[in-house]
Amino acid sequence: MFMLKTYLPLFMMTFCICLFILMMQFLWKYVDELVGKGLGVDLIAELFFYAALTLVPLALPLSILLASLMTFGNLGEHFELTAMKSSGISLLKVMKPLTVFIALVSVGAFFFQNYVQPQSQVKLWTLLFSMRQKSPTLDIPEGAIYSQIPGYNLYVKQKNPDNDKLYGILIYDVSTTSTYPRIVVADSGTLSMNKAKTHLILSLEHGNWYEEVTSGATMSNELGSDMYRRESFKSKDVIIPYNDNFTRMDDETMRQQYIGKNMTELRQAIDSIDCRLDSTGNAVSREMRANTSVGVPTSRFDIKGKKEVVVLEKPVAIKHPVDFDSLFSSMPDVSKQMLISGAISHLKMKKQDFEFRSYTMEDDALIKRRHEIELQKKFTLSLACLIFFFIGAPLGAIIRKGGLGTPIVISVLLFIVYYIIDNIGYKLARDDRWPVWQGIWLSSVVLLPLGIFLTKKAIDDSAVFNADAYRNFFFRLLGLHQTRHLELKEVIIEEVNPQVALEKIASLKQHCADFLARYPGRQGYMEYLQKGYDKNALRELSTELESVVDYLSNSHNQLLLNKAMDFPIVRQLLTYHVTNYKQVGIALAVIFPVGLTLYLVGTRHQSNLKRELNTAMRVCDEIDGIITKDMNDTQENKQQETTTD
Repeated sequence: MFMLKTYLPLFMMTFCICLFILMMQFLWKYVDELVGKGLGVDLIAELFFYAALTLVPLALPLSILLASLMTFGNLGEHFELTAMKSSGISLLKVMKPLTVFIALVSVGAFFFQNYVQPQSQVKLWTLLFSMRQKSPTLDIPEGAIYSQIPGYNLYVKQKNPDNDKLYGILIYDVSTTSTYPRIVVADSGTLSMNKAKTHLILSLEHGNWYEEVTSGATMSNELGSDMYRRESFKSKDVIIPYNDNFTRMDDETMRQQYIGKNMTELRQAIDSIDCRLDSTGNAVSREMRANTSVGVPTSRFDIKGKKEVVVLEKPVAIKHPVDFDSLFSSMPDVSKQMLISGAISHLKMKKQDFEFRSYTMEDDALIKRRHEIELQKKFTLSLACLIFFFIGAPLGAIIRKGGLGTPIVISVLLFIVYYIIDNIGYKLARDDRWPVWQGIWLSSVVLLPLGIFLTKKAIDDSAVFNADAYRNFFFRLLGLHQTRHLELKEVIIEEVNPQVALEKIASLKQHCADFLARYPGRQGYMEYLQKGYDKNALRELSTELESVVDYLSNSHNQLLLNKAMDFPIVRQLLTYHVTNYKQVGIALAVIFPVGLTLYLVGTRHQSNLKRELNTAMRVCDEIDGIITKDMNDTQENKQQETTTD
C-alpha cells in the first residue's frame, strides 16, 4: 500500500501533464482550421475531449515512465530504498505491487484500444472534417480584397464601425461561366444575413452593374458576339449564397475506415480484402491463360458442375516448320505496317488493362496493411506500458534523483527514441518494405532488452551510471593511470584502529619492497617474453593494497582520507606477463615485429608499475606519520587532562 500511495499521485499528475502537452501540440497543428470560423465553445470542448481520448496511447507510456522514474528516484534519493534493502526487502519485492498495478493498466489499455479508441477516432475526425468545411466568419477588412466568399471577391474602401456602413464597394462575381466577371460598383451599402444564415444580403446605394450578356444566335449575328450590359441604380439588393451554419457530417463513412473498427471488425475486413485480392488475381490469371497465342487459342472456358474451369487446348500440329520471317518479308509494305500497328495497339491495350487492375490490387493491398497495422496496435500499447515501467523503475533506483528535473530529461529522451523507432517501423510496414508485425513491434523489441538490462543492474546494485567505473575501465584497457575518490562517510560501523592500521601499512610497504627487490632492473627481451612479472604475486599485492584503502576509508580524519587517495591502483595488465608457456614466448620472440612491439610496450608498463609501487611505499610512510602524530597528540591530551584533574 505504501508504494501504491506513493506512485498513484505521481502517475495521475504526470499523465495529466503529458496529456496536456500533447493536446497543445494537437492545437498548434490544427489551429489554422479552427480559428476564424465562429465555432461555439461546446464544439471546441467536444473536439478536445475526443482528441484527448485519441492521445491516450501516447500519453500513457510516457506518464508511466516519468512516474516510475520520479517514484523510485525519490525513494533512492532519501535512502528509503537503501533502508528497505537493508531490512531484507529486495527491489523486485518493492516493485511487486506496482507491477500488478501496471499489469492491470496494460489490460485496461488493451480494452481501451479495442473499444474506446475506434469510437473516439471516428468522432474526432468526423468533427474535424465538418469544421474544415464550415465557412469562415464574415469579417471584411478595409482597403483589401476579401476572397473568403466562394465565387465572389469583395473590396471595401472604408467601414463605419458605428452603423456598420460600408463605403466604396466593389464586387467581382466570378461564380458564372462567363469569360469576364460580373462587376458591381456602389458608393455605399450595408451587409446582412437572412434568418436561415444561408445567404448574404448586400443593400447597395448609388452604383452601377456591369456584366457580359449571353445572346441568342439571331441577335449574336446581328449585333456581334461581344455584348455587355450596364445598369445604374439608386438602391439594389445583391443576394450571395453563403452558408454560415455548422453542418455535422455523418460519421458512418468514417466508421468504415480502419481507424473505426475493433479487432473483430478488422479481422473480418482483412479476410474480405484477401478474398477480393485472390478473386482479382485468379480472374487476371484466367484471362491471361485464355489469351490467344499468335492468333491460336491456347485454352477455353468450360463448365464442370457449377464451376467454371479453364481447359487447355491441344497444340496445333505443324507438319512442316514455318519460317515467319520469310512470310513477313513477302508481305507488302502496307500490310507490314498495318500488322505492326495492330500488334502494338493490341499490346498497349492489354498493358493498360493489366496496369489498371494492378493499381486496384495495390490499393487493396495498402488498405489491408492499414487494417493489419491497426490490429497490431491493439496490443503494442499494453506491452509498451510494461516496458516503460521496467525501464523507469530500475532507472530511478539507479540514478537516485527525484523531482521533475532529471526524470523529465531522461523520460523525454527515452520517449523520443521510442517515438522515432516506432515511426520508422510504422512507415516500413505501411510501405510494404517489412512485414507488418515486424514494423509495428520494432520499438518494443528494441526497448525490451533495455528494460531487462536495467532491471537486472538495479537488482544487483550495479553502478551503471558511475562515471568513475567507466573511466577506470577504459584506463585499464589503455594502460593509463587511474585515480581514487574517497568521501567522508556519515555512518561508520567499524572505526579505524591506529595500531591495526600501522600494522597493515607496514605489511603493505614490506610486500611492495619485496616485489621490487625481485625485479631490480629492466627485463631482457627473451626474459620478458618467456617469464615477465609474477602475476599471482601482483594480484595478491593489489588485493592487499585495496584492503588497506578500504580499511582507511572508515576514518573520520579528512587528512588521512586525502592521503589514502594518493595510493595508486595496481592494475592487472596483460603486458606484465604475456604468456605462461615458454614455447609461446619463443614463438613471439621469433616473430620479431610482434615480439619487439610487445617488449617495448610491456617494459614501459612494467616501469610504470614500479613507479606506482614506489609511490605506494611513500604514501605508506606519510600515512604512518599522520597516524603516529594523531596517536601522540591523543596521548598528550590525555596526560594534560590527568594533570589538570
